Amino acid sequence: MTQRLQDWVTLQAERRPDGCAIVLGRHRITYGELEEESNRLARALKVAGCKRGDRVALLLPKSIEALVAMFAALKADCIYVPLDPTSPAARLAQILHICESRCLLAVESTAARLKDIGEDDILLEFPRIGWMDDGSNLDCAMETEFSRDDVRRLSGSAVDSLNSDSDPAHILFTSGSTGVPKGVVITHSNVIHFVDWAIRTFGIDPSDRISGHAPLYFDLSTFDIYGSVAAGAQLHLVPPELSLLPHRLAAFIRESALTQWFSVPSVLNHMAKCDVVGWNDFPALERLLWCGEKFPTPALIYWMRRLPKVSFVNLYGPTETTIASSYYRVPCCPEDDVAEIPIGGPCEGEQLLVLDEQHRPVAPGEVGDLYIAGLGLSPGYWRDPKKTEEVFLTSPYGSDPSDRIYKTGDLARIGSDRLIYLVGRSDSQIKSRGYRIELGEIETAVHAVPGVQEAAVVALDTTGFEGTAICCAYVPLAGSALSPLTLKKHLAGVLPHYMLPVHWMVLDWMPLNGNGKADRRWVKQRFCEPASLAAQEAGRERQVLRTRVTKSDTPAIQA
Repeated sequence: MTQRLQDWVTLQAERRPDGCAIVLGRHRITYGELEEESNRLARALKVAGCKRGDRVALLLPKSIEALVAMFAALKADCIYVPLDPTSPAARLAQILHICESRCLLAVESTAARLKDIGEDDILLEFPRIGWMDDGSNLDCAMETEFSRDDVRRLSGSAVDSLNSDSDPAHILFTSGSTGVPKGVVITHSNVIHFVDWAIRTFGIDPSDRISGHAPLYFDLSTFDIYGSVAAGAQLHLVPPELSLLPHRLAAFIRESALTQWFSVPSVLNHMAKCDVVGWNDFPALERLLWCGEKFPTPALIYWMRRLPKVSFVNLYGPTETTIASSYYRVPCCPEDDVAEIPIGGPCEGEQLLVLDEQHRPVAPGEVGDLYIAGLGLSPGYWRDPKKTEEVFLTSPYGSDPSDRIYKTGDLARIGSDRLIYLVGRSDSQIKSRGYRIELGEIETAVHAVPGVQEAAVVALDTTGFEGTAICCAYVPLAGSALSPLTLKKHLAGVLPHYMLPVHWMVLDWMPLNGNGKADRRWVKQRFCEPASLAAQEAGRERQVLRTRVTKSDTPAIQA
């Protein structure tokens, strides 16, 4: 068994050097080229001072160069940190500050964002910059350690690596409830364990043509990348702009002759609503997998009726448990639009537990907290032992004191079929378009905007593309004329686009519950009133409710 992720590239380069590894539009790279280019960049990183365990941040769009950079960082004994180039500079600076990156790789298309990050005073020391384009294209005053021209002059021969399977491979930053992003540490062995299982379970081999739909900073992409390379298959990167163009996305699947598709359900739901899938469409497609959120049953029925020869698999697992911990192969097309689809049973080496507040197993049919144990568990959050201890607990059922369970924050039950069914969230964390979002982080950002007195952020289930709509109710300070448009512009400077509220409510007074906190239940009900729902059905994504609220308007105080 492979011991480190980068070894898969070397292995495939030996077996099939001329075999196509990655495709993006008209650009492609063979396994032999991927091996040599990642070796050259790994040498450049080492020359720049990178040592075992150092973090290499990737401010790169989804591209072949970005994947070369991932493998290069691993070959240089480093930990790579994929960044979202569309995130606000302040958030990116915060992530770089937390992970203390030694080097940051960027390209011409991210130069402006790089310059903005450099102006943020949160960074006491800016990481060294590796320029992945020609040096002459750097439109930024910052000094670079190397450019692509420098890298090309280095040897493409094998690089000696010291890291092991227990070393971290990458850090994926997710939304944090306190407004500070959390860095989930994922080791080589975490990924290798899941990928080895998936290849055997789904029968992935060199003949496969696999989708690369998820952003590179999203954990679903981990399976796309390493599942392809481990099997020697082709990875076809999906251009991000296609996600909002269902007809072109369907054409991409056909023209690329994909054999496997893996994404969040919201994309599939959007394609179903736009009716872009024909009967017996996508003749090469063998497997359709989804993960990250609930797949609406009507949309699943739409897909399964049109693609009767395709295998449909529901995967479940938070970022902290490495890609997925359970799976369910849907045996036949559901007959009822309200049929419940389970998350199934555990993947090999994983264990799912539904426990009560005393960490005792609940009876079948009863709702409890969902915990996960097994080989996919992350070591925890990067340099944050307090947050790690809050959710990574000592297992009451382990044979060793080091055995742990992860509290997912999801509520679940065990059905009469002995399969596990999700019920909902036990906290304020939501999934929207496949992204995991802490509503508390959004509230923190709203409260930081000048002119805001009180605010409450809630989420509503919708039938739209986003799956879950983020709604913000706020009270402006006396004398302030803060409009939702102005507030949104403020938030766009600190939050990623997928965390921005799409519905707004301006209040004169914030109702409180029995604990003296904002009554989010009342706020959520107000957003669900007929006027708001009608606007949503009409497709108005930025409905604003201007509401004068007095104590007589509020419901009875609820604890």
